[in-house]
Amino acid sequence: MTARVAVLVSGGGTNLQAILDASARGEMPSAKVALVVSSNPEAFALERARRAGVETAVCPRAGRTQAEFEAGLEGVLRAREIDLIVLAGFMTILSAAFVSKYPERILNVHPSLIPSFCGAGFYGLRVHRAALDYGVKVTGATVHFVNEIPDGGRIIAQKAVDVLEGDTPESLQRRVMEQAEWVLLPRAVEKVASEMGGTSI
Repeated sequence: MTARVAVLVSGGGTNLQAILDASARGEMPSAKVALVVSSNPEAFALERARRAGVETAVCPRAGRTQAEFEAGLEGVLRAREIDLIVLAGFMTILSAAFVSKYPERILNVHPSLIPSFCGAGFYGLRVHRAALDYGVKVTGATVHFVNEIPDGGRIIAQKAVDVLEGDTPESLQRRVMEQAEWVLLPRAVEKVASEMGGTSI
């Protein structure tokens, strides 16, 4: 049975595009991207989804309490009979109450080798700036399950990326995306989907 996947986004959607491209190449036979949900109505990721023929929904975070936002999100997911949730540049931390409803059904990609440079406050360029400030020679990306602790869920896959002389946070971010995030995330979605048996959340 093919797992129905919802990808949650907030911005440009490059990780979403990696998933869509892998699916189009036939590399995710156990998973179907059935829905893309954005917390930002202006996110370019929505356009990427539309171009791929994937249904979209907007659940705005601004002006709503966490409980209101999550209730709306849960309603959208249940109405589409979603089996698996993928956070791909989703800029809202989900509450413990929400996450507990979907044990090991929510995946996130983080731009470091967890447990380094992760947890509350580590996102986007902040992660890569911290890696450079510390002087590490190897960084990378991690796909993990989401639990009540930011970046604290069980690790599914990791891939290392070398830090090069003269790297900036921006150049390192790009290389980690290209060499690790865009490779790992579709593989992890397929792995988890293939092991799920298609039971809706």
